[in-house]
Amino acid sequence: MQLLLHATPAGSPAAPAVAWDTVSTKHDEFEAFFIANYDSVLATITHITGDRERAVDAVQEAFVKASARWSKIRSFDAPAAWVRRTAINASRDSWRSDSRRRRRERRDVAEHSPAVSDGVVSGASAAEILGCLSRRQREVATLFYVEDRSIAETAHILGVSEGTVKSQLADARTRMRDHLESQETPR
Repeated sequence: MQLLLHATPAGSPAAPAVAWDTVSTKHDEFEAFFIANYDSVLATITHITGDRERAVDAVQEAFVKASARWSKIRSFDAPAAWVRRTAINASRDSWRSDSRRRRRERRDVAEHSPAVSDGVVSGASAAEILGCLSRRQREVATLFYVEDRSIAETAHILGVSEGTVKSQLADARTRMRDHLESQETPR
């Protein structure tokens, strides 16, 4: 527990005495609440989001908010329900933010991707093709194909080995080819 001591200027009335036992009790009470509920809330949010990392972030955010407002939240009939709802809202906010970012990225790729000269891939379909890739494959393919970086440069930028870049490029080519083949219609 941190104790913050404030100096009182000379001639001013003395600061009111702080009941350190009360502060300590509230801290201990919140800590017990956190320990008793964290795993359960995390499991719930992980099931809801299907993404443990997103769930951990959302649950941590919810408990931080609960800690800051503990004097009020502790009086609720079900403080754990408040934390769950806050974590659900945080995970929704995160998902919406990621969705907006992905749409923006696809739009940017479509606007900045050069069309292939023989007309096989247009700028608009390049975004669609890159959109079928995993995040890592999309990063590697964009650096290698769109930005015309070497395998070594791509590996350095992403902080991975050249073998990883080669493997991801091979997987990306397979997925892009499969995606293009599934889009072809017999004439």
